[in-house]
Amino acid sequence: MKIGWIEIIVKKDEGIVYNEQLKKDGGIVYNEQARKALSKFFDLDLVVCESKYFRKIRYLKIPESLFYLWKLKGEKDLWIRDFYSTVAFRPKKTKGKNLLIIPHLDFSGFPLIARPFLNFFKNVFFFHNLKKMDAILTVSEYWKQYFLKKGCQNVYKIYNSFDLSDFNVSDEDVSDFKKKYKLQNKPIVYLGNCQKAKGVKESFKALKGLDVHFLTSGERKVKIPALNLNLSDRDYLTLLKASSVVIAMSKFKEGWCRTAHEAMLSKTSVIGSGRGGMRELLEGGKQIVCSDFKNLKERVQDLLDNPRLREKMGQNGYNFAKNFTPEKFESEWLNLINDINFLKTNK
Repeated sequence: MKIGWIEIIVKKDEGIVYNEQLKKDGGIVYNEQARKALSKFFDLDLVVCESKYFRKIRYLKIPESLFYLWKLKGEKDLWIRDFYSTVAFRPKKTKGKNLLIIPHLDFSGFPLIARPFLNFFKNVFFFHNLKKMDAILTVSEYWKQYFLKKGCQNVYKIYNSFDLSDFNVSDEDVSDFKKKYKLQNKPIVYLGNCQKAKGVKESFKALKGLDVHFLTSGERKVKIPALNLNLSDRDYLTLLKASSVVIAMSKFKEGWCRTAHEAMLSKTSVIGSGRGGMRELLEGGKQIVCSDFKNLKERVQDLLDNPRLREKMGQNGYNFAKNFTPEKFESEWLNLINDINFLKTNK
């Protein structure tokens, strides 16, 4: 079986240079894991329609990629598509069955200037081509129900996966990390990736005054008086383990929320907005859903004052989060491909 997986940006270790801030992006990690699993069993061709000439011009990268997607042609047994390749879908040029993989459909976290264009693409082209997809794959029950309510058929759900061995962070590792960044003597509250969509600005404003170390990570996109660290994968997981509370107050409807899931695998308590698919994760792991920033400080203070509650939440979160294994992920993907083989192709 020949599969064509269409992307406009992928991870560096797959041969493409990409923006470093996307290294831990949930959608990119998910897709990379899925390609790795499918490549064991199928002839998988990664078709990259990345911007070449306007890579460094923020608002011209997507139009250039859409042009390449529109020109794309060929024949595969199955094409795996994202939002952009569905917008530019030309069935007479790319022959074969089509699987749309879409973690979420909320552009409120994108720059203000880009939202009208993305919503135009969504409402005019995406929904028009959506009915031509043979199957749709989401990563949470929230988004599965969203597409079912839109009248879509053959909607599947495969959750994110995590390798438990990555989370073997020792107490010594945590101690060394705190010494390295001078984070002793106070609790650590991790506010998330330092960008507007993750709600770090509002979270800091709500929590200001607490006697804690406030941390963010990744490329600094929001200026707040919190320590921001650009960390390796290992140090990032050590940060989650070292934190007393992890905040995930995303302002957009998440597909899932890998940060919250990784914190739960680190046995660290999580408080999140619960927007989109994140609610399923938090409620499944018996974490705290806080839908209003006005209540955030009280929720955090309660956890800081109650080590036993944090320990209980940490264990509850781990017991739930540990079930999302790479083996299960691979098996469900193989079942999905098998199902698609028996679906009648949409015309």
